[in-house]
Amino acid sequence: MEEKREKINQAIADMLEIPRDLVLDIPRLTVIGQQELYLENHKGIIEYDLQRIRISLARGFLEVEGEGLEIKAIVPDEMIIYGQIRVIRYHE
Repeated sequence: MEEKREKINQAIADMLEIPRDLVLDIPRLTVIGQQELYLENHKGIIEYDLQRIRISLARGFLEVEGEGLEIKAIVPDEMIIYGQIRVIRYHE
């Protein structure tokens, strides 16, 4: 059922030329160099320390590894992470 609804939403997004991340609640990541990560459509923090941040998504979670990682800004569905980013992994 969920898969069918997602396909319908995707078709509507394509037809109306609406960005998929808005309709499908998928994460949007913007990475600037190795120092900054801007994440949209998150569901909260699972784990946070200076070497690893795990962030809940609508499906699965995102894992960011590096050194000196800091969450500089966080609002209900957006966050900015600064630090020496080495790895970004998506887990379903």
